Amino acid sequence: MSKIALVTAIAATGTDTDMVPLIEACARAGLAAEVRAWDDPSVAWTRYDAALLRSPWDYTERLPEFLAWCERVAAQSRLLNPLPVVRWNTDKHYLAALAERGVAVVPSAFVEPEAEPLPALQAFLSMHADAAEFVVKPTVSAGSRDTQRYARAQEFAAANHIARLLDAGRSVLLQPYLASVDRDGETALLYFDGVYSHAIRKGALLRPDTGATEALFAPEQIVAREPGEDERALAQAVLAAAHDALQLDAPLPYARVDLIRDGDGRPQLLELELCEPSLFFPYAQGSADRFVASLQARLSAH
Repeated sequence: MSKIALVTAIAATGTDTDMVPLIEACARAGLAAEVRAWDDPSVAWTRYDAALLRSPWDYTERLPEFLAWCERVAAQSRLLNPLPVVRWNTDKHYLAALAERGVAVVPSAFVEPEAEPLPALQAFLSMHADAAEFVVKPTVSAGSRDTQRYARAQEFAAANHIARLLDAGRSVLLQPYLASVDRDGETALLYFDGVYSHAIRKGALLRPDTGATEALFAPEQIVAREPGEDERALAQAVLAAAHDALQLDAPLPYARVDLIRDGDGRPQLLELELCEPSLFFPYAQGSADRFVASLQARLSAH
């Protein structure tokens, strides 16, 4: 019997709503699964055939330490998703790599630590003169941590936010805030072993004149959703571009493609989640069992 570690973090204990349905699906399939924290030094990772990243959600504050742990575990067990994918996907500069491959990405500008905050922001705003609002976020972030929505009139407050991130040595991502999010939310499409499984709708997370969340992740309003054909087509294009960028020779065990619509109603990529995304098992009957079946097939093939 294969034995798999479901990887969380000490700080995230009890917060992963996917964990119970995943454990139950593993039990139904006869797959031995144990929940283990990545930052628990007592865990012997060689005891597991695979280490499945599920909710190591504090990695954004400890990225070098987390990636060093991933490297150690990849040498002792089978890290899912694989180490090169995790390294690439934990920094939102990957959006530029996908845009270069023709993917419809939400317009993105990057500000690096050596830049001057206010001139960089003003250059971005001049390029997006029609954007009434915009978003400031670190390139290494998850769950809307350190992410905030601003109106154009809040230029100086936003520049101060950028400065704080840059002073901490963190690169910054600037994007126009697409107003359709307040109406339509985000669509997240889930793929297991390259095959579409299900989708959900997330309500708007960023509210005007509210600070960034101090928790591991911002509270979310989630319902099941049937994606449009245009969303399905874009999600497939995103996965194909990621496979090209990463030079992969097989589908990934899991992927989540987060899309929003622009002012003309066309879907655009907000984020591609390949490291530790919520998979929203409670919103799609049978989804946890589909995922476990794909994991078993992968483990038995090696």
